[in-house]
Amino acid sequence: MSDMELLALDCSLFADTYTEESRYCFGDRELRITQVFGADLGVAAPVWDAAVCLCRYFEEQKFDFTGRRIIELGAGTGIVGILISLLGGDVTITDLPLALQQIQYNVAANVPPDSLCVPRIQALSWGRNHLDFPSDCDYVVGADIVYLHDTYPLLLQTLEHLCGPWTVLYLSSKMRPEHGTLAFFEEMLPHLFNTQVVYRSDSQNISIYRATRRTDT
Repeated sequence: MSDMELLALDCSLFADTYTEESRYCFGDRELRITQVFGADLGVAAPVWDAAVCLCRYFEEQKFDFTGRRIIELGAGTGIVGILISLLGGDVTITDLPLALQQIQYNVAANVPPDSLCVPRIQALSWGRNHLDFPSDCDYVVGADIVYLHDTYPLLLQTLEHLCGPWTVLYLSSKMRPEHGTLAFFEEMLPHLFNTQVVYRSDSQNISIYRATRRTDT
């Protein structure tokens, strides 16, 4: 993306909003993430703690995503998908259409345009157009996407399609009791997936779940 294209994106995206740029360090990588706060983006605007936890988990566990195909769901700012791309992953970053410009801006700010692993950015509405995406990726990831009970059946439909028999799912989430988050992970998700908690922060009330498709369903 050229400087003029980035400037045009900046002007159109940030009209009638206020922005905040934050820097996040994961190992020797520093990401500059712009968050666009306004009426349109809502919960897609900020970098949520669960996303930072998932990034730190991948970095500390020394994940090598080279040659792996990954889909990120509900990306918001795109921070998780951006880090995975810098770790070698072939990433498709998804969210609702209203969030795509913010993601595009952050990808352009952190991933060199001549990189072999520039993420793709696509709109994905759970339960609606998930069939447009492949069902044999190596990883599906999401951070703080389990917070609205009415969306849980749609999310499960999408995960059922996206996750093939060899796909590994990583979901990082603030465990909000008022939103039934624990029930999603402990009661709904296990109908389709074998799940385990691979990281837990009691101070932040954040858990990271690793899941694979069940073979007995």
